[in-house]
Amino acid sequence: MDAIRQVRAVAKREWKSYFDSPLAYVFIIIFLMLAGFFTFSVAGFYESRQASLGPFFTWHPWLYLILVPAVAMRLWAEERRSGTIELLFTLSVTPLQALIGKFIAAWLFLVLALALTFPVVLTACYLGEPDLGVILSGYLGSALLAGAYLAVGLFTSAMTRNQVISFILAVVIGLFLVLAGYPPVTDFFTQWAPSGVVEGIAAVSFMTHYDTLQRGIVDFRDLVYFASVIGFMLFATQWTLRNRTAG
Repeated sequence: MDAIRQVRAVAKREWKSYFDSPLAYVFIIIFLMLAGFFTFSVAGFYESRQASLGPFFTWHPWLYLILVPAVAMRLWAEERRSGTIELLFTLSVTPLQALIGKFIAAWLFLVLALALTFPVVLTACYLGEPDLGVILSGYLGSALLAGAYLAVGLFTSAMTRNQVISFILAVVIGLFLVLAGYPPVTDFFTQWAPSGVVEGIAAVSFMTHYDTLQRGIVDFRDLVYFASVIGFMLFATQWTLRNRTAG
C-alpha cells in the first residue's frame, strides 16, 4: 500500500505540473486543431459521405509521432538537468514508483486530449449511423498507441539531460516502429526478403496492430503487443535511471 501511495503522489504531482503551466492547454489545442484539420480538410471526412471515423484515426500515428515526444521529453530530462531527480529518489520514492507515477499522469493527460475529440463522434452520428463498436475499438487502439509512444519518450528522456535530443531520439524510434509495418515498406521487403522476415518486421510495427483495432477487431494479441512495448520501454527506462543515478 505504501508503494501505491508513492506512485499516486508522483502521479498527482506530475498531473498538477501540466496544468500549472500553459503546456497542457497548448498541447490540447494543437492536437485538437491538427486532428480536425487532417480529418475534415485533408482526409475529406464530409466528402466521403460515410459515417465512419476511419479518416480520423488514420492520422493519429503521425500526430502522436511529433506531439507525444514533445510531452515526454521533459519528464526525466528536466529532472536530471535541474538536479531534482536525486532529491526525488531520496524522498522514499524508488525509481520504479517515480517512473510509474510519471507514466500514469502523462498517459491520462494524453487520454484526456483524445477524449476531447468527442465532437468528431457526434458529427459522425449526425451524418449517419456509425458502428459504435468500431469507434470504441479505434479509441482503444489510439489510447494504447499514445501509451506506446509515451513509453518510448520516457526512455529517451531518461537517457539525456537535453530535451531536444530526447525529442529527436523519440521521433526516430517512433518513426521506425511506424514505418516497419507501413505498406510501402513491407512491399519493398517482399520483393527480396522471405515472407517470414517480412512478417517479423511487420509484427514489431505499431501500424500492424493499430490498424487491426482501428477496423474494430479487438485481438488479444494486439493488446499484448502494446502492453509488451510499454512494459519493455518502462523496464529499459528504469534500468537507465538506476545506472544514471548510481553514476
